[in-house]
Amino acid sequence: MSSTTPDQPTEPTPEGAQTPAPTPEVSATPDGAAGDQDSGEPEAGEPEEHVLVDPARVRRAPKYGAFLTVGAILGIVVGLWFGTWLVDQVDPRRGDIALLKPGVFIIVIIAATTTVTVLLAGLLALIADRRSLRGR
Repeated sequence: MSSTTPDQPTEPTPEGAQTPAPTPEVSATPDGAAGDQDSGEPEAGEPEEHVLVDPARVRRAPKYGAFLTVGAILGIVVGLWFGTWLVDQVDPRRGDIALLKPGVFIIVIIAATTTVTVLLAGLLALIADRRSLRGR
């Protein structure tokens, strides 16, 4: 809520009656002289605009979502390749146990490698984030 009075009266005025002109607001300066509010200088206690942002000290934090997405995609690709390679290595003629459901085996390998690569990508993002805080 504002402590100023509204420009328009809240009660309806009869026709033909004039509304009083709004008076400009005047604030007192520390030396006692009256001055208007739009002097262009910041009031006491307000920081100047050029002090708020220093381009030399802008923090470049990593985007965690991008790191984790790349980790998941990499895990799926590596898991698919590794799982099919392992399924091809099983040879019943050598005495190996035949895989009854190789698709399930591949999916488990994909899930495991995706979990590992997403965790590694998150670790890399945390390391990059800590490095961005160094020197502050």
